[in-house]
Amino acid sequence: MSRATPSNVTNILDRPLGRPIGRVGGSSDATSVSLSAFAYVYSELVQYHQGRAASVSELERRLESAGYGVGLKVLEMVAYRSKETKRETRLMSMLQFVSSSVWKSLFGKAADSLERSIDHADEFMIVDYEPITSTFVSVPPDLGQLSADAYVSGIIAGVLDGAGFSARVTAHSVDLEDGEYSKTNAAGMPPRKDKAVFLVKFSPEVLSRDAALER
Repeated sequence: MSRATPSNVTNILDRPLGRPIGRVGGSSDATSVSLSAFAYVYSELVQYHQGRAASVSELERRLESAGYGVGLKVLEMVAYRSKETKRETRLMSMLQFVSSSVWKSLFGKAADSLERSIDHADEFMIVDYEPITSTFVSVPPDLGQLSADAYVSGIIAGVLDGAGFSARVTAHSVDLEDGEYSKTNAAGMPPRKDKAVFLVKFSPEVLSRDAALER
């Protein structure tokens, strides 16, 4: 005997992840997670792994590992919600998917740019001028080389690996050039002097497969 499902009950995968935000006119279709709540939870995550890491590089690996599992789940969620029946098979299409659809799902906006390395054909860069994972985390002097955005690089690696695009992803902080970007961020904090660059280095197998599809 089967139970009838009420028409107003949606599948859990269709429900928004954040809390609804009321808009002018009574619309509440947009969702968001409190920045202060995220900042607190992420700060606790960094401190948790910091107490268990023997070096800065190990701490970054731990943050990347924590983000990797999230990336696998995000790929499933975004693919389900987009109702897409086709799977991305080309390298550039997959990177555009990450820098647009995945970024919007996670951060409410697309990444600021997607660039290809001039010197290395297997390297690409996703640029974000306002990464929330480092905007609200203060790195102490003894961890000066730590990239607080390593968690996001783990998410990117999880998404790519889950889609069959094996890659090594690392997060880097790069100083802004004069006049490159000077917008005051949404939290009302002073403009950043650096940007987050996520370096994606694909495995040889991925490049060979993509080259074969061009023929």
